[in-house]
Amino acid sequence: MRISSLISYAGSFKETVKEIQVLEKAGLDVVWVPEAYSFDAPSAMGYLAANTERVTIASGILPIYSRTPSLLAMTAAGIDYLSDGRCMLGLGASGPQVIEGFHGVPYQAPVARIREIIEICRMVWRRERVQHLGRYYQIPLPQNLGTGLGKSLKIINHPVRDEIPIAVASLGDTSVEMTAELADAWLPAFYTADAAKAVWGEALAKGADKRDPNRAPLEIFAGGAVAIGTGLEHLRNLSRPQTALYVGGMGARSKNFYNDIFTKSGYGREAKVIQDLYLAGDKKAAEAAIPDEYLSRNSLIGDEGFVRERVIALKESGVTALNVGFMGGSTAERVANCEKLRNIVDSI
Repeated sequence: MRISSLISYAGSFKETVKEIQVLEKAGLDVVWVPEAYSFDAPSAMGYLAANTERVTIASGILPIYSRTPSLLAMTAAGIDYLSDGRCMLGLGASGPQVIEGFHGVPYQAPVARIREIIEICRMVWRRERVQHLGRYYQIPLPQNLGTGLGKSLKIINHPVRDEIPIAVASLGDTSVEMTAELADAWLPAFYTADAAKAVWGEALAKGADKRDPNRAPLEIFAGGAVAIGTGLEHLRNLSRPQTALYVGGMGARSKNFYNDIFTKSGYGREAKVIQDLYLAGDKKAAEAAIPDEYLSRNSLIGDEGFVRERVIALKESGVTALNVGFMGGSTAERVANCEKLRNIVDSI
């Protein structure tokens, strides 16, 4: 199993990269670079390419509405060149708050758009002349929609690889099914080994049935916070604020994918209580309503035996790569947790 981690927005990015260099030596395999509405991810990915040797550099994630499909393909090809073939293009829809509120672009048909984008990106990387007449993207642009001077072109440079791995961050049944059919990797949220089949099993199976048999199996990234040692269980509580925010406050009361996942995971009553409390403004009570059992299942925090059991459970549920956050008050502590996790994974 590969081990991946998301770079934090907090602190100095250049200092964070120095830590990534040490984590790379300790066993980290993949670095996810976020974007949201902070600095852009590709700039940071290029900096990582120049300052690392082995890790896969993945966008985690690039929102599909802020760039054309061809630019997404060009960006991934450029980073793949700078990193000698270590790029992974992570795509996702983000949400209407960011897409319409920050980018000023309508948030429409995310699943269908990602499907078309994947097709176009792979066409670009194969150095084919881009010709795509989809519902949402027409390349070249038809004469009745522009000047009529559009010409079918292929990328000038020769990409390092004619196929760059594409990861998709998806949650809903339709988008997860599309991911299992077309993508190379899946980046879910609120994934627990115990509930994965109930939440996503049917969608993954439907997508797998339509998957090109010549494409490698879908890589699934999931895990949680990592702190390995005795007497560390209290650290699981540090995830309460974020869990309460997503389960209780993301989206509208009637449309919150995270709340739906929490419900399908066996915590329906708690999901409603958390949402009611959070939307009423009582965030602390919402945090307290998160079951200890869920925090345990959603983390890799505990003694070595506990973490080993959780990693085995994740692997048996279908996870092929761990996506984790290393806890600790210093680089040395976080690196130590990476080394411990690497040893556990390699021994399974």
